[in-house]
Amino acid sequence: MRKPLLIIMTRWPAPNRCKKRLSQGIGAHRAAAIQRKLTNHTLAVAKSLLDKRLIDIKLAVEGIGSKKISLWAKASGISQAGCQGKGSLGLKMKRQLVLAQREKASNSQKLRDILFIGTDVPDLSEHDITYAIDYLARDEIVIGPAKDGGYWLIGFSRNILRSIISWPFSGIQWGSNSVFQETIKKANMEGIKYKLINKKSDLDRLSDLELWY
Repeated sequence: MRKPLLIIMTRWPAPNRCKKRLSQGIGAHRAAAIQRKLTNHTLAVAKSLLDKRLIDIKLAVEGIGSKKISLWAKASGISQAGCQGKGSLGLKMKRQLVLAQREKASNSQKLRDILFIGTDVPDLSEHDITYAIDYLARDEIVIGPAKDGGYWLIGFSRNILRSIISWPFSGIQWGSNSVFQETIKKANMEGIKYKLINKKSDLDRLSDLELWY
């Protein structure tokens, strides 16, 4: 069985290229510094699981070109990396699933579980990710709800990825506080077996800082 693939969706942590909502309250340079701290924490957690041979990692980055992405990934000890591409968050995630399936086909390897996380959760731990992976052995999808109405993690079992799926990514009002509820509604309509794990807080707005600083 192939190891699960953890796709980390992130932005280049530089002023005016990340944390735009937070920048409005504390300035672009301070917001970028927080983004770097969050990103480094997320990568450290993921790299620890990678070193234990529990997962593979891919960086999907927005805000810089492919050459800089490759250099950043290499410096971070990550072999797979690329641009997120254009479009909504849903389109970007679907694109990453398609690319992962193409990689499988070209290498004649079996499908594997795929999970997405961002880099906005200050208290992310190894256990959070392994917990989600364990549930994918029984459920088709696992979702970690975020307190802002979105989700901080979504994972897909290899069983549901045998065909390209589009239902979680189309017709969603991305960036709104209804993303999680809309996703659950679609899952129920499609008869998808899903598991909800622990709810967490993203750090996106000035008010979110009160929980962590």
